[in-house]
Amino acid sequence: MGQSLQGKVAYITGAGRGIGRATALELAREGVNVGLMARTESRLEKTAENVRALGAEASYAVVDISQEEEVDQAVSKLKEELGAADILINNAAISSRGSFLEIDPQDWKKTIEVNVFGTYHVTKAVLPQMIEKDQGDIINISSSNGLKGTAGSTAYSASKFAVQGMTEALMQEVRRNNIRVSTLNPSLVATELAFGDKLDEQDKEKYMQPEDIAEYIAAQLKLHPRIFIKTSLQWATNPF
Repeated sequence: MGQSLQGKVAYITGAGRGIGRATALELAREGVNVGLMARTESRLEKTAENVRALGAEASYAVVDISQEEEVDQAVSKLKEELGAADILINNAAISSRGSFLEIDPQDWKKTIEVNVFGTYHVTKAVLPQMIEKDQGDIINISSSNGLKGTAGSTAYSASKFAVQGMTEALMQEVRRNNIRVSTLNPSLVATELAFGDKLDEQDKEKYMQPEDIAEYIAAQLKLHPRIFIKTSLQWATNPF
């Protein structure tokens, strides 16, 4: 039998939109109090309002996760207002698309700084809280591009392969602390990150929705603490 999430505390990056926002709302429905992190305050405020409307507590911090000092300050704020984290969802990411020779070197660098170092900074700040509790869940949202590279995604694929490797290594380190660390690797999800504004509403329905991933995350978190899913890959059934 699984476990209840009622009363747990989750920190979520990239929580102003897309998968991060959908996950915050799904966990709020399960009775989880949610700490929200992203770069745009107006989006965070809206997500926090929606979480509270569902009966859960919400706190937020405006942060660029590529900046370690900002991350430390944000995590301290969330801990003070909500308590130590039981769950961390590393969702925030950016994408650089284009051929290897065309992508600007600064875009390449920024992709690594946000997707890899951002995940590292947030995890490093939150992990001691879980070690002190001797339990926790860390879910890193990677991508199908983190398992198989595709043309035009060299920077993004490199960053997501790095997240995959970091996750697997950390998982082995903290299992003894009853901390589960795993990656989700969705293919195309109908988000701004994946498509921008290129899809109309009818086309969007062909692809996975942020809410689909959020439901999956909640189900995975409710597994009995003795078991966890190390890596999983999510695909749309028929997007053609």
